[in-house]
Amino acid sequence: QVQLVESGGGLVQAWGSLTLSCLASGRSFDMSVMSWFRQAPGKEREFVSQINWSGGNKWYQSSVKDRFTISRDNAKSTVDLQMDSLKPEDTAVYYCAADPKGGDWYYPEPYEYEYWGQGTQVTVSS
Repeated sequence: QVQLVESGGGLVQAWGSLTLSCLASGRSFDMSVMSWFRQAPGKEREFVSQINWSGGNKWYQSSVKDRFTISRDNAKSTVDLQMDSLKPEDTAVYYCAADPKGGDWYYPEPYEYEYWGQGTQVTVSS
């Protein structure tokens, strides 16, 4: 069982920065695929970024590539999402997700993740 708690959301002006953090507790954290998803009002939950268990492979949604950076610290059981050059269209609830499957495959669909955090709101004003 893995529990995930996100933090770091808030209100920021366009072109500003925020860092989201996900703290995991439970078993096998360092073998989990970890990702960030987001969901804007009236829209489906969408993939933002994924990092594999070693931190060596990372994937990004095209709209955030070159602006967002995902990282993890297995010793601290945390996964961070550094978000720079934020745009109003980045406004959403951001969710941390984890799955114990491990490996270096790309998992962009919500149904592929067993564990979810409660979400943290990010609002970008224009």
